[in-house]
Amino acid sequence: MPAITLDRVLTDAEALPADEREMLENLLRQRRAEAWRRQTAADAKQAAREFQAGKRKSQPAKEVIAQLRAGLNAKTR
Repeated sequence: MPAITLDRVLTDAEALPADEREMLENLLRQRRAEAWRRQTAADAKQAAREFQAGKRKSQPAKEVIAQLRAGLNAKTR
């Protein structure tokens, strides 16, 4: 079975009727969001296990927020 290429998927998607293209877009968006939720939950569980095992330390909220903001600022540059 030949590999499916992105170009082929786009060509096939563009051939769909408008309402089905919109449905496809919504389904892809929902699946991407669900995958993000699953990954975030898995990351949180792993972090909790590491914290309980003493591999992570608690941090003040201000410090965590500052780190998150720094990461966001670095991505937008």
